[in-house]
Amino acid sequence: MEKLDDYVEKHHFPNRSQAIRHLIRNLHVNEIWKENQMAAGSIVLIYDHHKNRLVNSLLSIQHDFSEIILSSQHVHLDHDNCLETIVVRGKPSDIYNLADRLTAIKGIKHGNLAISGF
Repeated sequence: MEKLDDYVEKHHFPNRSQAIRHLIRNLHVNEIWKENQMAAGSIVLIYDHHKNRLVNSLLSIQHDFSEIILSSQHVHLDHDNCLETIVVRGKPSDIYNLADRLTAIKGIKHGNLAISGF
């Protein structure tokens, strides 16, 4: 129980029940990934748009994965930095592949994937 209490505190859950629910949900998502069922999520990227070829690489890769990309939104954070949010739906393996390819582009400052099965 001590480890569970530490987990509750570390992740700011209001109680043990919420933490257990979160852990069970993560196990369920992992099973979906193993079975290669459908998942949805978002990929968030922050990058300097002045980097040579970065934007072209982003667009090219997104076109390669057009069957799983539902939408994308581009936001100018300041003169140099942009935030791109890409909403995806498909097989988890395809979503991870897309996220890996995008975050590997030279000039990407930060990339994060949030994914869940449905």
